[in-house]
Amino acid sequence: MPATIIPVSMNEKQVRIIYMGTPEFAIPPLKSLLEKGYNVVAVVTAPDKQAGRGQKMQFPPVKAFALDHQLKLFQPEKLREESFVSNLKSLKPDLQVVVAFRMLPEVVWSIPSIGTFNLHASLLPNYRGAAPINRVIINGEKETGLTTFFIDQHIDSGNILLQRKVPVYDTDNAGTLHDRLMLEGAGLVIETVDRLVAGEIRAVSQDTLMNDSDGIRTAPKITREDCRINWDRPGKAVHNFIRGMTPYPGPYAYLSNEKGEHILFKFYETSFIPKAHRADPGTVSTDNRTYLHIAVNDGWIAVHTLQQSGKRVMPLEEFLRGFSFKPFLPRFF
Repeated sequence: MPATIIPVSMNEKQVRIIYMGTPEFAIPPLKSLLEKGYNVVAVVTAPDKQAGRGQKMQFPPVKAFALDHQLKLFQPEKLREESFVSNLKSLKPDLQVVVAFRMLPEVVWSIPSIGTFNLHASLLPNYRGAAPINRVIINGEKETGLTTFFIDQHIDSGNILLQRKVPVYDTDNAGTLHDRLMLEGAGLVIETVDRLVAGEIRAVSQDTLMNDSDGIRTAPKITREDCRINWDRPGKAVHNFIRGMTPYPGPYAYLSNEKGEHILFKFYETSFIPKAHRADPGTVSTDNRTYLHIAVNDGWIAVHTLQQSGKRVMPLEEFLRGFSFKPFLPRFF
């Protein structure tokens, strides 16, 4: 499709916005819309759910924000539910803004007169999917960004409105990059709404941005098994994997204590030491006081912060004051 100009002309108080989002990532854009004076007529978020050891019911972060600001709130179990759809239509929205929410059915995203746009944490068409922040770091990217696009029938494939590039630093993990993108995302949402309302935005098909020779990288949802560290890989790739899974969902592996018991650990801060050696990948080198190095096929991963299953996260030296590793491990266990 060619680029499309969206002919709209309204002011902030005229445009009626329904906002949809659930986690902390979705709060800054909503806050910015309110501060700019936009008329957010309702907020849609996920239902409350049980969480934690006590399995107590907890509010989604966006719900807590909406209640604090006395915004009309919906928490539908099913997005196709007739009463929910009817309630949205009754609000006569001009625009729906979606940030970190569920996939919408057409009966919902087609309601507003201007349309429904989503904020995605990558430079589309690359990294479509549920885990773009994790995947760009795992793949060693030096740049990522944010995209606003009109929602259509497919996942993350609609016409692009605006994009903003964001660097990925060598010191970043998924948590630090998430926080930077969260703040940048608020600005991009405001710019997108401003330009839509002013009738000066141009929507561009993602097909025009695809490079057939390279293809596109995707960002599928991360499962528990995806989080397990494979030491039998180049050290830089292992280090990037750990960065990309930190702090959530958490990269893990099993290591042996001095009794030979295999114990699950999560690793939150590491570095890569390139060095030739003859150790099998997964071999542990440690003095059980000041360092813990794990062999990869072209060097060692130095562990600086870790967490034993059921314990708190600790710096390595503090952890080693109460724990001893078996210093030589079999290749696989």
